[in-house]
Amino acid sequence: MARQFSDLPLSGRIYLSAVICAGTATIVYALADLVQQPVSWDWLVLAALVVVTGSFSIKVPSVNARLSVSEAFVFAAVLLFGQHVSTIIVALDSLILTTWLRKPQRSALRGTFNIAAGALAISSATRVLEWILPITPAASAPLEQLLGPVLLLALSYFTINSALIAGAVAYEQDKSPLDIWRRSFLWLALNYVGGASVALVLVTYTRDINLAAVGVVVPLLIVLYLTFRTSWGRLEDATRHVAQVNELYLSTIETLAMAVDAKDQITHGHIRRVQVYTLELAKRLGVADDAQIKAIATAALLHDMGKLAIPEHILNKPGKLTPSEFDKMKRHAAIGADLLSSVKFPYPVVPIVRHHHEHWDGGGYPSGISGSDIPLGARILAVVDCFDALTSDRPYRPRLPANQAFGIIREQRGKMYDPLVVDTFIKAYPEIAPLAVRAGQEARSVIDATEFDDRHFDTVPGALHDIRTGASETALIETAQREIGRAPSADAAFEAAIQILRQLTPATVYAFYLYDSNNDLLICTGANGDDQRLVAGLKIRLGERVTGWVAANRRSSLNSDAALDLMQIADFFTPVLRSTISTPLYKGERLLGVVTGYSANNQAFTDNHGYALEAIASILADKILSVSTHNVSNLVAFPIRRN
Repeated sequence: MARQFSDLPLSGRIYLSAVICAGTATIVYALADLVQQPVSWDWLVLAALVVVTGSFSIKVPSVNARLSVSEAFVFAAVLLFGQHVSTIIVALDSLILTTWLRKPQRSALRGTFNIAAGALAISSATRVLEWILPITPAASAPLEQLLGPVLLLALSYFTINSALIAGAVAYEQDKSPLDIWRRSFLWLALNYVGGASVALVLVTYTRDINLAAVGVVVPLLIVLYLTFRTSWGRLEDATRHVAQVNELYLSTIETLAMAVDAKDQITHGHIRRVQVYTLELAKRLGVADDAQIKAIATAALLHDMGKLAIPEHILNKPGKLTPSEFDKMKRHAAIGADLLSSVKFPYPVVPIVRHHHEHWDGGGYPSGISGSDIPLGARILAVVDCFDALTSDRPYRPRLPANQAFGIIREQRGKMYDPLVVDTFIKAYPEIAPLAVRAGQEARSVIDATEFDDRHFDTVPGALHDIRTGASETALIETAQREIGRAPSADAAFEAAIQILRQLTPATVYAFYLYDSNNDLLICTGANGDDQRLVAGLKIRLGERVTGWVAANRRSSLNSDAALDLMQIADFFTPVLRSTISTPLYKGERLLGVVTGYSANNQAFTDNHGYALEAIASILADKILSVSTHNVSNLVAFPIRRN
């Protein structure tokens, strides 16, 4: 089996052990009987034919099973030599199929099970034949008397053998054995019936095994084999194509979910934990339909899709939302559902996404539905999403222990949440929590391992880092726009801008140079950062140094040597300043000044830092012009503020 024996559930281990023990006992008993009551050595001819034809096996699409065209000779052995010879021959056939032909994938457990299952199936089917047709050998009966019993023999052998294998595959793949049997084995009954028909022709018209009979039958079997191989080859190709398309589809959904998480400033571990909690809880609530399971799995990944339309300053606000902000936040459920409705999902994803914030008592959003009108997937998602959010660190609060989170959820039992879902989740939590935690850790390891590694910025984790960084920058710039806009004076506007710039860039000190048009000078009227006093009051002539060049050319500058701007003053800082970032403050043709930042690192600033500085400088310029009564020449240095 693909899974180790120890990984199977107890019932699976008992099942495999029982089949192997019963099959082994059947083979041993057949060998002992064959030794005590020898039969004609003609049976070895049939055994050889079984081995040869068994080597030309065909892979059954989508399951770990193979089929050969050797059943005709197996049924001939039953009719000519009875139960024990046919049992030995089937064991040999199974041995060929599971060992010699599968060397690269050899599994002692699988091989032993297949041999035992085949022997047990043919032995049981032969007993059915002997019970209906008590003639020894059965081949001595006339053809009209053999038709019904041999058909029953074929169907019995097929049913028992395929059922035993389907049961093993079900434990291996953790699926319903009936579904596996119906999908992958049911239609193979025709092959067994065909083999029984060939066996009837072989034994009723020859009554023994000879070269002439073999010469007639073997070509028919070769044609049958080639037909099956061609048909199943096409089916296998189609199945593989569908699997590839499905994998592409799922990976696209996964990538989209990761992008949403990155914008929302939460780790992908959260979404993975929610998905595992949701699926495991759904199973324990009796959800067995494959389409419904896939819908829940997909909705768990994409339930926050609508947050793409919510401003970052609301998504990541480190405090309680205002009523208007919360109203905007509530729109994400409907927006997400509307976005996903354009995707032709083959299962009901959209209703789960739309209603995962509905309340059991009808007080939720967006539709205000209640009780069982809320899709079960949405009710499950609501509980587990809340629990994982409560037990995770967020910008506005640290994580809560599980027992505290359960207390909050219990308080909302019957109000916000379905009581049955709450009770089942709390009861199942000790069992499913390790699975969810492991899934979250694996998801985080993919992102965190390379998040700050420049060598991997061209990979998906690097892209996620860029998305997170971009979302943070956008949120901070929006904050700057609000804070600068409400500042009562230019001094307050400068101070608000500097607080944001210190978060957005690695500068250790910022200086604000305002333009004195009468003297054609740029004067540092405001500074903030380490050793800010060293630049307070500094005067730079328009066009000179870095700051003067930026003002004269109305262009930003990145990573110029700090000594080119500050001269010997750069060496007085601790540590010594090495690089600059500078952008002009102007409106139309009017030059207002320059904002220049300094860092102790070489090449400290990136294009993104430049874009952020230009955006805030534009906001600041608007504010300076709007405060018409302010005398900018009287500005003083701001007190040192460290982040």
